Amino acid sequence: MVSAFSAENYPVLTRLPFLSRFAGAQPMSTRPTAPEPPSPRPIRLSRTAEATGLLDPYPRRVRLVAIDLDGTLLNQRKAITPRTQRALHRAVNRGVQIVLATARPPRSVRYYYQALRLSSLQINYNGALIWDEKQKHIISHRPLDLELARKAIAFARRRYRDIMVSVEILDKWYTDHYSDVPEYTTETAKHFSPDFVGPLKSFLTVPVTKVMFLGKPEWVADLEARIPQKFGYSLSHTRSDPHLLQIMARGVNKGVALRALADRLHIDLADTMAIGDAPNDVEMLQTAGTAVAMGNAWPELRAVARYAAPTNEEDGVAVALERFVLTAHAAV
Repeated sequence: MVSAFSAENYPVLTRLPFLSRFAGAQPMSTRPTAPEPPSPRPIRLSRTAEATGLLDPYPRRVRLVAIDLDGTLLNQRKAITPRTQRALHRAVNRGVQIVLATARPPRSVRYYYQALRLSSLQINYNGALIWDEKQKHIISHRPLDLELARKAIAFARRRYRDIMVSVEILDKWYTDHYSDVPEYTTETAKHFSPDFVGPLKSFLTVPVTKVMFLGKPEWVADLEARIPQKFGYSLSHTRSDPHLLQIMARGVNKGVALRALADRLHIDLADTMAIGDAPNDVEMLQTAGTAVAMGNAWPELRAVARYAAPTNEEDGVAVALERFVLTAHAAV
């Protein structure tokens, strides 16, 4: 049997033909080409874990894996590599729950969910929504208070008149201007148009799932620092991109959603694993029994991770699954 970390099991990174169409390019060959692929990088203890001086106990059997999408499961081409696809399918066949945990709305996850033939629940909007994609059914929705959303938007616009404001209400997207600054956009906006474009007051009539502020990174960094000073703990905020600040209801994050999902499925948190790359994954890694940061992760996430995987360009998710889910130790 080929070792999980041998060069023979480490194909050149490429798009899956069925996913490359979604990324807006022609399918690429999966046949290796010169030069030979580099030797695969194994999972290792993170520097934070190494600094504790603790031994590296082998984790318990993993029954649920929560995986971030952008920067984690997807490579820079927004595709899932063949090795990662194989690892996911093997995990599912062993009865492991594969949970996509993302800031994206359901419509923006659907293609990947269906292509991977998943049947599990998913975490959307950084935990504001737990969604049953198979049944198109809401499991949990924690919206932001309407008046608080209005105040947060007014505060941001007073400081930066040209900050872009987008509002998500369940699986619908509302904004008052669109495509003005195409370089400041979300992954969802690259593939979907707004459901409504018009004055903010015309659609700020019900509690909202998530508010997004998009603009220059220095604007977003300033708002990230000032919004907690202004609103305290009355709302949650997080960043997954330098140009994007996301606002949700108080107490909403991927970690809280992971805990709720594990409780619903009667899975001990010690038997869960989380893999991510960005600040909006921090609470999820802090909650999971096995915390894995990608090699391309933000410093904030590396600081809370127990393990470090290769990057999203080096099949980091596949390597983590092979180590903690698909090995003989982890056999179900």
